Amino acid sequence: MGGKHGKYAYVERRDGFYVKVRVFKNKPEDSADRYLVVGPKRRDAPPTYPLLREEDLPEEVRPKLYEV
Repeated sequence: MGGKHGKYAYVERRDGFYVKVRVFKNKPEDSADRYLVVGPKRRDAPPTYPLLREEDLPEEVRPKLYEV
């Protein structure tokens, strides 16, 4: 199993961990509502999921990556 249809992606944090997020396609690209952090944090990301960088996310979402 892997990431289907781009619903989920992994975001690379500055500390080297990856966090799973839900990506809503019907929201604007620069909206904080587009990304929902679902966790968990991992040391490596699965190869079948899309990867995002922390810098690509809106400012409001970045602190939520570290709450997991």
